[in-house]
Amino acid sequence: MTTRRQFIGQATCAGFSLAGMLSTMGTLRLFNASLSAQTLPADGDFKALICLFLYGGNDGNNVIIPSDAAGYAAYAAARGVVALPSSNLHAMNLPVGDGRSFGLHPSLNRVSALFNAGKIAAVSNVGTLVAPLTKAQYLKGGAAVPPYLFSHSDQQVQWQTSVPDSPTKIGWGGRLADMSQALNSGSQISMNISIAGTNYFQVGNEVFQYPVNQNGSIGLSQYTSTSSPTKQQYSAVRDVVGHSYGHVFEQEYVNVMGRAIGNDTLLKSVLATIPSYSEKFTASTGTNGQLTQLASQLRMILRMVAAQKALGMRRQIYFAAIGGFDTHSNQLIDHAKLMTMLDNGLADFHQGTVDLGVANNVTTFTASDFSRTFGGNGEGTDHAWGNHHFVMGGAVRGGQIYGTMPVLQVNGPSDTGNRGAWIPGISTDEYSATLAKWFGISPANMSMVLPNIGRFARPDLGFMT
Repeated sequence: MTTRRQFIGQATCAGFSLAGMLSTMGTLRLFNASLSAQTLPADGDFKALICLFLYGGNDGNNVIIPSDAAGYAAYAAARGVVALPSSNLHAMNLPVGDGRSFGLHPSLNRVSALFNAGKIAAVSNVGTLVAPLTKAQYLKGGAAVPPYLFSHSDQQVQWQTSVPDSPTKIGWGGRLADMSQALNSGSQISMNISIAGTNYFQVGNEVFQYPVNQNGSIGLSQYTSTSSPTKQQYSAVRDVVGHSYGHVFEQEYVNVMGRAIGNDTLLKSVLATIPSYSEKFTASTGTNGQLTQLASQLRMILRMVAAQKALGMRRQIYFAAIGGFDTHSNQLIDHAKLMTMLDNGLADFHQGTVDLGVANNVTTFTASDFSRTFGGNGEGTDHAWGNHHFVMGGAVRGGQIYGTMPVLQVNGPSDTGNRGAWIPGISTDEYSATLAKWFGISPANMSMVLPNIGRFARPDLGFMT
């Protein structure tokens, strides 16, 4: 596992301050103290948590759509040309409601089936919050509001760190891994595995992200192969990492390089014994006959989940992502394509976990910058705030919408006054805490993962068993 001490060597070689890195030692001692207080689960317990980030701001208002006559009429009037036909919506068979009924986007055929089968839950109007906020407080000014609302980059960071009122770059997935790393004491591969490049979500104080691509371990093949074209490079690097060095930074550099080569070799050897599982994603192919971007990532995650015993991992945290959700124009066509990719990717992946017998051990949740305005801007929509999300897995209490759907009315009681940008009713902290509790974090230690959770009334929204 990549630890904080290992990262110091990398950071200082890149020009960062060692003193600055060491300034967090007090925090690390708190983490270690909390770890000793955590009740470790049984040896056979395995859990994988997957963050699926939808970059650009997914239009939740066209994911969950009112289907009752009055609600749909108001929706169609406000959205104009980006409104979806009511006849094509997939019904959400909700057990209890508030008199309103809702349907899912026409492209979410398989997701709707999983929702109605209780394998997917919807969580409504989730967003970044510093503290609970009413419309009156927002309009009056002076209340604590996340900075740089409606900014892609800032809201992505705030979603992934769940600390909007601090410039921290430590992600809540990273803090979750820090608190859980004792469960992976027998593994040399990091708990935090990214299939979609670098991100803030998985940056921890001790555990850092380990990047792989859709085919497995990235690079270093020129340093681990004795084949003729790379034999000289192989020999040279092996010679360098095989020596001891008096300079602490030089020694740490070769230590990091040696571990990277070792991790690459280990992962390649383990994955060589794991099937490709391409046949489980036959519905997730594009027009070129290749797997979609999302399916390629989820297939790799399925392989890594299958390899967890061989890798000595009892906990895994994944980051996957797709983009294209910044639909200022051509929304109906572009969003439908993205929803089709999401629909098939999620359904194929869930069935894969069922086939492997680990569906109850794997939970996937969506996240995104923000939603889109309820009022359209022609053929598209603009940046908004509170959004609707999906949580999928065998341990999910699905078939329900958790939280209260906003009043879908421009300038209504849920609107900031920005053409239908909903003030979140659920904070990212509450959403994340519910997932962290399932992952194994005790309520007493939840503030170590989500520092602001004490400001909110619902540390467990109830969508996980």
